[in-house]
Amino acid sequence: MNEHKIAFIACVNNPETYMESLLYLQALSVPSGWTIETLSIEGARSMTAGYQAAMCQCDAKYKIYMHQDVFLHHREILTGLVSLFNSNPEVGMIGLAGCWKLPASAIWWETDQKYEHLAQLISPENLKVFREGEIEGEWKEAEAIDGFFMATQYDFPWEEIFDGWHFYDISQSQVFRDEGLKIVIPRQDEPWCVHECLSKELDEEYFRLKNVFQEWSRTRSMRYNKMQ
Repeated sequence: MNEHKIAFIACVNNPETYMESLLYLQALSVPSGWTIETLSIEGARSMTAGYQAAMCQCDAKYKIYMHQDVFLHHREILTGLVSLFNSNPEVGMIGLAGCWKLPASAIWWETDQKYEHLAQLISPENLKVFREGEIEGEWKEAEAIDGFFMATQYDFPWEEIFDGWHFYDISQSQVFRDEGLKIVIPRQDEPWCVHECLSKELDEEYFRLKNVFQEWSRTRSMRYNKMQ
């Protein structure tokens, strides 16, 4: 495991958008003595399958799983992430948006106990800044984070029961918490990225995987309770 290497991992089906994302990555400040790797997974059958394949072939200790349409423009983000991880070995994963308490619906944004400070392109002509929630210190512990940006310093298998493009993030959040690790969101005085995610309705596939998550979570919780 290379402890001075950071890998950016993305499932890609739009090479043009991904190339634009790479331009932003190339402009980031890299900590002295560190190396950066980018891994694009094309043709993945699901997000978890793509991320699992990339994780297994990557020797970087620090991995950032990121959507292909996320453009990072906080130049010092890598220095900040490495510092947070190194100072807090109990922190397993860092996100940029999420919730302090996951609501019963399992849809993280359907609660007032959430945080997001994000610039999002919701239509070709409309860039909107979303800001909800406050973080008083440098970071705050979350129960679940959104999958557009997930930075890790430990590796755990991605649950391939989530055989689509939703709930890979909420389930992986639970995996890290079950391992006794913290998931945190750092305070962002200005949005650290733009997410070029056009507004769209939640479809049947989303709700199918929501049901998969809720059953998986119940079963997992029962198993862990019996072990204690």
